[in-house]
Parts: sequence; C-alpha cells; structure tokens
Amino acid sequence: MVKNVFISVISQEEKEENKGSVEFQVFSFTNKIRRLTSHLQLHRKDYLSQRGLRKILGKRQRLLAYLSKKNRVRYKELISELDIREPKTR
Repeated sequence: MVKNVFISVISQEEKEENKGSVEFQVFSFTNKIRRLTSHLQLHRKDYLSQRGLRKILGKRQRLLAYLSKKNRVRYKELISELDIREPKTR
C-alpha cells in the first residue's frame, strides 16, 4: 500500500486552539479526501470507500459554500493554501 505524507498547512498550536473552525474542518476533510483518493487508485472496486469519499466531498463543499458567503477573503486564502479548485456554480 502506498503511504502519502501530507504537509500540514496549519501549525500545531492552531490545531489545538481551533479544531471547530471552518478552516480546520476543511483542512481535515481535504486530508481525508486525498488519502481516500490514493486508496481508491489501488482498490477500484471498494464501493464503501467511494461512498464515504462522496459524503466527505459533499461536507467539504457545504463548508466552503458557507465560508464563501461569510468571509470571501478567508475563503480565497484557504483555497489557495490547500490547492483545491473552486466549486462550479449552478
């Protein structure tokens, strides 16, 4: 199995203080998404992991939509730090 090391954008002190913040939640969901993506590249028929990945993607998308409504500057900074794309608008 391939192990990926993910670089922490948020420092250790910030992790302890702000575990409930939107930025921390998006950061942890992004790490889970990247881990599951690498797992699914090896195990293509793991349908339960695919379902979990879709659920986490939806949660992250909702949190990002909330953050973009509340504070557009923090949203743009977070997207650039985590190197993720902006979701498409309908």
